[in-house]
Amino acid sequence: MENLAVIELNESMVKLSIFKVSSGRTLLIEEKSQPFKLGEEILQEELLRPKTKNEILEVLKIYRKMIETYKVNQILAYASNILTQARNYRGFIDEIYNNTGVSFTILQNEEVIKYNYNAVVNSIGNSKGYLINVNPYNINFIKYNRRTILSSFTISVGSLNLRFDENGNPRSFDEMVDYVKSQIRLLCIGLDVEPESAFVGNGKAFLAFGKIAKKIARYPLDLDNNYCVSSKIMNQTVDFVKGIDTEKISKIKGIDMDATEVLSSLAIVKAFYDELEINELAVSTASLRDGMVHATVSVPAQEKFNDLLANSIDNYYEFYKDEYSNNFNVYQMSIILFKQLKVMHKLPRYYIKPLRIAGYLYNTGTRINYNQYEKYGFDTILYSGITGVSHRELLIGAFVCVCQNMDNFSLNDWIKYKDILTDEDLDAVRKLGIIVKLASALNASKKVVITDVVCDILGDSIIMKTVVNGDPTFEIMEGMKVAPDYKKVFKKSLQII
Repeated sequence: MENLAVIELNESMVKLSIFKVSSGRTLLIEEKSQPFKLGEEILQEELLRPKTKNEILEVLKIYRKMIETYKVNQILAYASNILTQARNYRGFIDEIYNNTGVSFTILQNEEVIKYNYNAVVNSIGNSKGYLINVNPYNINFIKYNRRTILSSFTISVGSLNLRFDENGNPRSFDEMVDYVKSQIRLLCIGLDVEPESAFVGNGKAFLAFGKIAKKIARYPLDLDNNYCVSSKIMNQTVDFVKGIDTEKISKIKGIDMDATEVLSSLAIVKAFYDELEINELAVSTASLRDGMVHATVSVPAQEKFNDLLANSIDNYYEFYKDEYSNNFNVYQMSIILFKQLKVMHKLPRYYIKPLRIAGYLYNTGTRINYNQYEKYGFDTILYSGITGVSHRELLIGAFVCVCQNMDNFSLNDWIKYKDILTDEDLDAVRKLGIIVKLASALNASKKVVITDVVCDILGDSIIMKTVVNGDPTFEIMEGMKVAPDYKKVFKKSLQII
């Protein structure tokens, strides 16, 4: 197991991120940042001021000490290409290297597009659509299919420089919207935007937009990635922000922007929604940093792209498992039971993804409390950062984990999410919870003793015949402890032989 450090020097901050790396998987274990208005300074003076250079250098020296503390094996350091607009940037890059040993790579826009795209496709499971990446000084619009970039276009305004026209005069909100719309029309001359396409937005602009939109919609989940915003909620969000005082905008919880940048960001978002007639857009929290880490850490690309959910669960599990973990076996048995009991549960294939999550992470709550791991598994699953599923699927998976012990299930907790979940979901989590509990019991010895099951329904009973690779006495004994709960949910007696 090794550690990887990423240092970012961009338009607004210097940031250090440290990842633990194991078997091609990554876990963020440290993150520090220091704000600097580097972009504004360079555009105004075409120089890096001595004071700014010294302050950045001091921060980087501190980061270097942290890197040594964490015994980092590899450092990725990159800077925004806005740095090249400063006449003294080369001397500054050399000065950083001479004082810290950190060698910065300056990213060109083509690399920004590639890394941002790489990050987004590993955060949201849309295999075809359009990505809108908003940066402080430009917007990248990307068309992709089967996880391949087909074309990309760049608009030379972003959340910072859109605020002023070419003469340096401030633009009103409506003027910002109209200007971005005009640029989109020019862009779309060479781009055939297909109707009913999937749209994804990423960058600080969309992250701020999503956070405010969740408040407007009274969304019950505190999840930013893959939050889908309808055009109706978008307009309500824009109207809300335009209708409050500038001072209040900057105080909106969770927004890391000043009021004017929030307004320019929303102007960009509204322009794209209106001009491209977007009905719904998914917000991605993926960043340029994430794309660079994905490209650096060696997990076969085909594996990641073929099954984003599996790769995401494996990534989470890599840093959770221990030498006694049997989660993969419980997951496999859960799928087997789902298929064998289909005539009993009558659930559609939609519930396979939630079952995969709950089966693989059935005991993740033991990190908090061993004796009530089912209950605490709810939060560990919900906020695990697993990708490749919708918020509804992730929420169902969390409730399935809880329903391994029906005494932990609370209808009051369920009602909190009534706008996301359905009545069918309520029936499903109870049935799937018993399936996962039974799968766990059939792997009680932490060894693959029972390799398969075959179920026969006889009147009010179901006979579960085990296919074994050893003595299944312990597994059958533990499995029969699930029989009372099985009968409550499935209305049939269970016999395991």
